[in-house]
Amino acid sequence: MAVGSIKKLTDKGFGFIKTNGDKDLFFHSKSVQGTTFDQLYEGQEVAYTEGSGPKGPCAENVKPA
Repeated sequence: MAVGSIKKLTDKGFGFIKTNGDKDLFFHSKSVQGTTFDQLYEGQEVAYTEGSGPKGPCAENVKPA
């Protein structure tokens, strides 16, 4: 699993993870494991796997690191 930090969370149930590279990955609240979306916070380190969604790359299996 890769590790990154939460860059932005929205009140619509999705957010973005800042990766170790130059890109940010989208993730949906349904991709969160081991906690709830509401317990996540910006700047928090998370582990994830990179997947592919309908609009391009996204983070899946997101959980606190």
